[in-house]
Amino acid sequence: MQKPVHRLLGGWAVFVSAFCFYLSTVVIRWSQAEVQIAPSYFVFTRFLLGFVIVCAVMTYRRQLPRPRSYHLLVGRTVFNCVAVYCFYMAVKFTSVAEANILNMTYPVFVALISWTLLHHQRDPVALVMVAVAFAGIWLILAPGKIDVKPANLWGLASGFTASISMTYLNVSRQYHDTNTVLFFMFGLGALLIFTVFHGDFFWPNPRELYYLVFCAATGVAGQFLVTLGFRYVTAVDGSIISSMRILLAALLGPFVAGEPWMTAAGWVGALFLFGANAVLAVRPNTRA
Repeated sequence: MQKPVHRLLGGWAVFVSAFCFYLSTVVIRWSQAEVQIAPSYFVFTRFLLGFVIVCAVMTYRRQLPRPRSYHLLVGRTVFNCVAVYCFYMAVKFTSVAEANILNMTYPVFVALISWTLLHHQRDPVALVMVAVAFAGIWLILAPGKIDVKPANLWGLASGFTASISMTYLNVSRQYHDTNTVLFFMFGLGALLIFTVFHGDFFWPNPRELYYLVFCAATGVAGQFLVTLGFRYVTAVDGSIISSMRILLAALLGPFVAGEPWMTAAGWVGALFLFGANAVLAVRPNTRA
């Protein structure tokens, strides 16, 4: 059992990681007023910086990557790349709040995957929470309308692909240490993004470099903080604290990102989603 001070510090690390992930998307929104940078370039810089840092950590520890199941590492990497790219595209075409809230639908999709594929993990309460979450998603996507805003599908796609990525991570951690997973995720991820989107890259001027590094640094900090935090808190506590990004995005949007307040329907949807995530976190049968 972890000491109370360790659990407290772990909880704060997870909470700060949620803020870091949110801040990385705010940086993208800030950059749009001054520079033109494709979301793929932000993704590439984030993965490249993460790769450099994890290599430095492994060099300091005199540790080599120890891959045992390549298909798990590759699956985690590919779906994580797609999730981050869709996430940043959602920031570009929608609001920062909507992008972050819809990205945090991944626990719902994890529960849905478990219900569909893992018969022994079927839980009626989880199915009800999935229904509540999807009601919340609908309120965020199309408040007061019959149709869905197409741009918000980027955010929903990021949540769905993140759920597959998290499922791969859950299985992969049974065979690999943290640094091995991060080594492949960041390194192979940077290579994959460069291969597909190299036409979007250019030599940045100082202002462009500032936004690229600022976004990458906050995103990588969030990744390392959440990895550290989950060492000292339970999966339940960590999942609920991570879901606080839903409320952070809704509350801070007008102050940090300069966006209008969410509509009443959007707030209700955000609260539905946060509540569903919290309930799913405490249902042991819904963990993929």
